[in-house]
Amino acid sequence: MIQLNSKIKIYLKNNSKVYEDEKNNFSLQDDMAEGISAPYIKKWNVDGVDKPTDAQLDALSSQATTLENNAIAVSNRQKEYGTVEKQIEFITEKGLEAWKTNVQSIKTKYPKE
Repeated sequence: MIQLNSKIKIYLKNNSKVYEDEKNNFSLQDDMAEGISAPYIKKWNVDGVDKPTDAQLDALSSQATTLENNAIAVSNRQKEYGTVEKQIEFITEKGLEAWKTNVQSIKTKYPKE
């Protein structure tokens, strides 16, 4: 499910604002009415940008999905790359070209949209 937070990040970017974090820009709340999760914007504190309507946020669903999927791909890549130390060891043992090939195979395995 597309997170409200991702839609807000895109909304702010589209309005030339920098997303900082929920504490500084806005706050979300989810009252879990009757067991159904329905998060909403409780507080909006962004100078020069009106609080988005549900329709405005819904229009950003596709972009928000891409943002979330790309974040997952990057996280998976980082796990597979390993630590900096592990990568340096790989380069030392197998060479820079082998490392580049390995990086490319990981990027292919976890593509960004």
